[in-house]
Amino acid sequence: MTDRDVFEYALLRVVPRVERGECFNAGVVVYCRAQGFVCARTHLDEAKLRALDPGADVAGVRAALRAVEGVCEGGEHAGQAGGDDAGRRFRWLIAPRSTVVQPGPVHTGLTTDPRGETERLLDLLVR
Repeated sequence: MTDRDVFEYALLRVVPRVERGECFNAGVVVYCRAQGFVCARTHLDEAKLRALDPGADVAGVRAALRAVEGVCEGGEHAGQAGGDDAGRRFRWLIAPRSTVVQPGPVHTGLTTDPRGETERLLDLLVR
């Protein structure tokens, strides 16, 4: 049996109008401490966004989702969080905020391939 590592993940939800409480999944953030891995993958369904809020700022939502991916990638383009280790970046990203793009609850699992797990979760829970 191949050794599997614990990983954590949170879905990224788009909440176009907070007062209505409607949301849909637009991404996933995966963290695996054992492998020092953090990654976000996103997919914005523009039709769904416009159905919930015809006046939604699509470009702004896309920018917010890209920013999450950038923080996961690290480096200077990720701002202040870019220099942090993978775990600190994950914890920063899953902290509750009152914005249009919000993290959901954290879930756990076991995997041998966190990058593959990221794609699998994106396909299963977002697309």
